[in-house]
Amino acid sequence: MIKKLVTIGLFSISILSFAQQKFSIIPSVGYAWRTAKTPSGLSPDTKEYIKGLKSGVNFDISAYYTFNKNMGVGLKFSNYSASSNGRFSLQDINGQVISSYVTTKDNISFFGPAFMISNFNEATKHKLYADVSLGVITYTTKTGSVKGTGSNLGADLNLAYQYAVTKNIYVGPKLGLTGGTLSKMKYNGTTVNFGEDEKEGLGRVSLSAAATFRF
Repeated sequence: MIKKLVTIGLFSISILSFAQQKFSIIPSVGYAWRTAKTPSGLSPDTKEYIKGLKSGVNFDISAYYTFNKNMGVGLKFSNYSASSNGRFSLQDINGQVISSYVTTKDNISFFGPAFMISNFNEATKHKLYADVSLGVITYTTKTGSVKGTGSNLGADLNLAYQYAVTKNIYVGPKLGLTGGTLSKMKYNGTTVNFGEDEKEGLGRVSLSAAATFRF
């Protein structure tokens, strides 16, 4: 009788442990580089100014429900932020040189449903996962009193290796790729349509440190 109770108890603990591994929360933080080409014909000062906006901090967080041994579905949010500043000079209609200090702050966010495949339920401390998401990508840029915004369909793809520090916590590096393009934006409420060679590319490559919390 005692043996049966012990067996039933161990089986119940095993079932509970499995049930507690259905959900994964994965935050990450790192650095990202925008992949769009810098326009040609710009002055050295302008090129340097734009260069400051082409790399910045990347943060994302995703939540997944595992519906079988290796696959999960959930939601993903990511955010990229960068800023640049500099002093520019130009001539007015009277030939006088006017100098001004300018600061631009850029923000690119993404949100959408996601699918993940992993070996989280395998009996190994070396964990791998890949996820893909389709959703809405939004770009916001602000220079002085001028604010530009635009949204479109975007995609996010990630590949990561993690080491199981404990049964429920994994940590490791993650490589990410986010893509999207804007053919129009609003600047202070006025819509501006871009030509074929003027579209705003929002693609970026990111390298981050990610942690997985399972329960």
